[in-house]
Amino acid sequence: MSSLTETAGGRAPQGPAAAAVLPSPGKAGDRVFLGLSTGAAWLIMVILAGVAIFLIIQAAPAIAANWATNTQIKDPTAGNTVGFANIWTYVGPLIFGTIWASFLALLFGAPVALGIALFISHYAPRRMAGILGYVIDLLAAVPSVVFGLWGLYTMRQFLIPFNRFAAENLSWLPFFHGTASAAGGTILAGAIVLAVMILPIMTSISREIFLQTPQLHEEAALALGATRWEMIRLAVFPYARSGVISAVLLGLGRALGETMAIAMIVSPKFIYSFVMIGDDNPGTIAANIALQFGGSNGLQRQALIATGLALFVISFAVNFVARWIVARSAPGTRRTKAPKTKEVAA
Repeated sequence: MSSLTETAGGRAPQGPAAAAVLPSPGKAGDRVFLGLSTGAAWLIMVILAGVAIFLIIQAAPAIAANWATNTQIKDPTAGNTVGFANIWTYVGPLIFGTIWASFLALLFGAPVALGIALFISHYAPRRMAGILGYVIDLLAAVPSVVFGLWGLYTMRQFLIPFNRFAAENLSWLPFFHGTASAAGGTILAGAIVLAVMILPIMTSISREIFLQTPQLHEEAALALGATRWEMIRLAVFPYARSGVISAVLLGLGRALGETMAIAMIVSPKFIYSFVMIGDDNPGTIAANIALQFGGSNGLQRQALIATGLALFVISFAVNFVARWIVARSAPGTRRTKAPKTKEVAA
């Protein structure tokens, strides 16, 4: 009798031939999952390309316009018509302010984030490390407007005495030159709030990288008589260098796109200035769009979209560099040179 039963009535094959006729449920599930994951990956690429195309199309009229004679372009902070030679006169100060505020945020936040990550991974007791790591991760769930309110009503007032002290005693430095802000709406206050906002992402990534250091490396350093700090300096930091750099760059990407906190704290102007304690502060792209987009129209709105295109390019470049560093630090990607051998005469 044949191993296959009659299938005309819908009966399934039986016997050893069933494995050759019916597809494996596991393989079918793998194919479905592969299709879904591949489609999701391509969907992300399509969305990213769509955003880029939208920004380019909407920003093209403002980029090609003659700003020197057009009266539709207005200075959003001063409220008067200004004559621009080209769009870079409008975008340039905003790009400078965005990079300057983000750089200050990294300068203040990166050392603190690395110190917290190192304390959690190598110094704190296990129970305290778990609680502290959980609290740091909770900072990422706090809305930007809450940080903005904290900076507006707390940090600005807290820094006013320091602004006066710096203006009186440290004015020989270009960062503290000029008159101190009486209201506290300085780029320094905004940068400190940004530093707190980017702490979670930098701390979490750095902590995980520190914990992935091979235990044999740490034990070997301690066995050779190194102190805990010497072990960290000689074993942990070299292993985690690429991961820490990528964490800092991802924090920079978060700082570049921050909107509400800077918009609520800093008093912006279209200027280039490194002064951190005065009222004349460069604005940022994201904050300028948030403040002015609702009341803009025509060419002015297209100019704001053009600034958004500039921010898109900067953020994309920063994240691309970060992912490239992460990829290079992955296991199996580091190349080691073969040791040179010397020929020994017979």
